[in-house]
Amino acid sequence: MEPINIRLFRKKARQTTRSLRYFLTRTQNSPPKNLDQISEEIDKEVWAETDCLSCANCCKNMSPTFKYPDLKRISAHFNMRIKDFKEKWLYFDKDEDEWMNVRRPCQFLDRKTNMCTIYEIRPEDCAGFPHLVKKSMKEYMHLHRQNIVHCPATYKWVEKLKERILLSKIVVKKIEFGVDK
Repeated sequence: MEPINIRLFRKKARQTTRSLRYFLTRTQNSPPKNLDQISEEIDKEVWAETDCLSCANCCKNMSPTFKYPDLKRISAHFNMRIKDFKEKWLYFDKDEDEWMNVRRPCQFLDRKTNMCTIYEIRPEDCAGFPHLVKKSMKEYMHLHRQNIVHCPATYKWVEKLKERILLSKIVVKKIEFGVDK
């Protein structure tokens, strides 16, 4: 597994984001019957190729949402009241109606190792990121449209999904028209 070159990733993402977002919108509007199964297969492939610790772009440029159970668990870890924890590190995003990090990169990211210093108790949003295998996948396409510019794993997943869906459509057309494989 090669380390992620974040500069090359950003360049590639800038060049193809529009077409990948268009693909995700079309897939959301007209998903293949086996989308969840395909997603799970691709998920395994992507994680065999992706080293998050060589990137940590999500922790450097995004903020997780902090739900009440996260606030309770993490503030207790620091022997803080939830109110004090929020005052020190979070702000309330009125548009999203959620608690978010005040700064980026995340205050819990060790920038030398790209490791989370509260990994065992991290927010649920972080634990599930980048949300590649969720049921029903159709309901998470909006997140993938957002995350393809931040997360190389999401980007790879969308590329592979596009390839797999387009390939399956070609095979179906060949079968429909009686063309040999």
